[in-house]
Amino acid sequence: MSIQMDQEVTNYFRERIEKAKVTFERAVDCKHTEFDDLYPYMSEHPQFFWYKRYVAWQELLTVSQMAGELGLDWTPQFTAQQVEFVKDKVLEAKVLDNWYPEQDK
Repeated sequence: MSIQMDQEVTNYFRERIEKAKVTFERAVDCKHTEFDDLYPYMSEHPQFFWYKRYVAWQELLTVSQMAGELGLDWTPQFTAQQVEFVKDKVLEAKVLDNWYPEQDK
């Protein structure tokens, strides 16, 4: 790859990681995401919010894994604890409860 192409790929993944992180955080906070537009009739069902979080989490995992496979460092946009959560891959209550650093709560 050329230097230009390397930089374009790096920038692309930085943007995708940031977008996936924002989408996940909006899902954690029960705010509107693109997923709501896909399934507007589902928002009345209690399990919708869990499903929405899992979809956003999977996007974050996928993009970070692809970046890692390409040798790109996806971690600068995350706290150390968030990096560990993503590396552990399992979306569980402790991830949702502790995603934000203490000062952000």
